[in-house]
Amino acid sequence: MIVIDNTLVSDEVFTECFCCNLSKCKGCCCVEGDAGAPLEPGEAEQLKRYYPEYSVYMTAEARRIIEETGMFAEAFPLDGSLVTPLVNRRECVYLTEAENGIAYCAVEKAFREGKIPFRKPASCHLFPIRIQHYPEYDAVNYFHWDICRDAEVSGKRKKIPVFRFLKEPLTEYYGEEWYRQAEAVYQDVFAPKTAAIKG
Repeated sequence: MIVIDNTLVSDEVFTECFCCNLSKCKGCCCVEGDAGAPLEPGEAEQLKRYYPEYSVYMTAEARRIIEETGMFAEAFPLDGSLVTPLVNRRECVYLTEAENGIAYCAVEKAFREGKIPFRKPASCHLFPIRIQHYPEYDAVNYFHWDICRDAEVSGKRKKIPVFRFLKEPLTEYYGEEWYRQAEAVYQDVFAPKTAAIKG
C-alpha cells in the first residue's frame, strides 16, 4: 500500500494495467451487476437538478422507473448511502438507448454536448478504481471484474497502468498535486521493478 496525502493506495493501482475496449465490452460495466453506482455527497442533488436535460437520452422504461420509484436507491439504509437505481435489477437507469450495441451514460452524453456541468457520478468516472471513505483516510483500490478482462488485456498490450488510464478522473477528484505524487511513486517504486522483471 502507498500513502499519498490522506489516501492509502493499493499497489494494484500501479501494477495492474487497464484500457477500456468498448468495441468488445459494449459498456457492460453499466449493464451488469446487482447494485447501482455509489453516489458521493451532493451527487444525488446534481442528478436531480439536471434531470430535464439528460433524461431525453434515457430509455422510456428508465424514465418510468424514475417516476415510480425515484432517482436514487438506498445502498445501506442504516448509513444513508445512495446508489443509482437499476432497470430489471441489472442495468443502470441512467443509460441511453444502445448505439451500435454500446451502452452510454445519458448524464455524460449531456455533459459532452455542453448541456450540463455535471459529468456523471465519481464512482463511474473513476471505475475500475473504487474509493472507500474512512474518517482518517480514503482507501483507493483496483476493482477486479471478469467482464473487464478485455480491458486488462488491452491495458497490458498498451502498457497503461490503471492510474494512468484514470489520469483525468483522478486529477479531477484529488487534484494535480496528488496525481503528480502518484506518477512519482510509480517511477520510483514500480517502474524499476517492472524493468527488472523484463530484464
